[in-house]
Amino acid sequence: MSSPASSVRSLYEQRRTDPDEAVKLIRDDDAVVAGIAAAEPAYLLEALSRRGPDLRGVSVVQLLPTSAQAYLDPATTEQIRHNSLFLGGPSRAGAQAGWIDWTPNHFSEIPSLIRRGQLRADVAVARVSPMDEHGFFSVSLGPAYTMAAVRVAREVILEVDPHVPFAHGDCHIHVEQVSALIETDVPNVELSPTRIGPVERAIAGHVAELIPDGATLQIGIGAIPDAVVAQLASKNDLGIHTEMFGDGILSLVEAGVVTNVRKNEHRGKMLAAFALGSARLYEFMHQNPALEMHPVDVTNTPHLAGRNDHLHSINSTLAVDLIGQCGSESIGSAPYSGSGGQADFVRAANISEGGKSFIVVPSTAKNGSVSRIVPTLAAGTHVTTSKNDVGYVVTEYGVASLRGKTARQRAGALIEIAHPDFRDELRERARDLHLL
Repeated sequence: MSSPASSVRSLYEQRRTDPDEAVKLIRDDDAVVAGIAAAEPAYLLEALSRRGPDLRGVSVVQLLPTSAQAYLDPATTEQIRHNSLFLGGPSRAGAQAGWIDWTPNHFSEIPSLIRRGQLRADVAVARVSPMDEHGFFSVSLGPAYTMAAVRVAREVILEVDPHVPFAHGDCHIHVEQVSALIETDVPNVELSPTRIGPVERAIAGHVAELIPDGATLQIGIGAIPDAVVAQLASKNDLGIHTEMFGDGILSLVEAGVVTNVRKNEHRGKMLAAFALGSARLYEFMHQNPALEMHPVDVTNTPHLAGRNDHLHSINSTLAVDLIGQCGSESIGSAPYSGSGGQADFVRAANISEGGKSFIVVPSTAKNGSVSRIVPTLAAGTHVTTSKNDVGYVVTEYGVASLRGKTARQRAGALIEIAHPDFRDELRERARDLHLL
């Protein structure tokens, strides 16, 4: 009788193949759901690009692509068309030009869209850790929506790489679920450090003052969230319940200020839905019981995240109007990124006892020539955080607390934190809008 270990190894060998053979499982008109960011299976997607001329009507559904695949080309859209759930550098220009699709969503709801068939997932492809002795791979770098796709897909194709950590949590795929796998040996995608200047440090200082000991944090991507983290080293007993696990959080762990002991949910554990950072970050994740990686409907669903008291969320925006609407994902009508989890965590912080949500934004753009506090959002701007949900708006000039405030009070508070060069103009426009 064969041992369980030899049985799963036999299944592994049966499913092991090369990239070009693996992507032959993809058919015309399939929706291929690819892993997020560092969980992106680049070699499989390259093989899919090579197979493109033989296919028709395939879509690649993905959030935050990191590699400029050959199918990201207007000439190939009849064969393979990209469908973005959150734009990244490789997909932004195509979305603005109209030959890349983008699907509006709350990050927390993507798994349910997949389960309900509202977002098709015929094939799931992801980059995973080597298999353990029990036959499990870890999609540690991005279980976010991949786990939902794996559970409904006709085919599951994995890119197995020793650089991918094996993490704890609901992020494991058994070899019996796998249709085909390939082996690679490529370092993980790393996120370059952000540049933190005086504006970012000033904004971070305002936010840090309002974060108490024992708070649970959700920290978004960008220079300002990173600057906030840099000012939290004097806090005590912070918790982490976030969508992205990055180096800023790791620095807090190493400073000894993250203990997770005051969390109501998953006490003693950090939770995240994807990871993006340095090689040091990925090494920290490997077999670390203090961190659990979970699907995004566990980390981001407001009523679940909001069970943690004193949940504090920190996210950035591009523009805020005088009633508090935040346009965080487009420049006018031109798509730039996506909703991501911003609205998820703003609402979660509103549910949380003692919670606060911070929308952080420099007061100006384009070398000080444009105010980011505006009378009304530009025509066509995609509203990410609504006026009903917004909590605190923070610039380098201070904090505007908006919940429970009238439209008139909001306008006054936001003008006070705008750049001084634009305040008179904003007051004049606010009077035209009957807000002052």
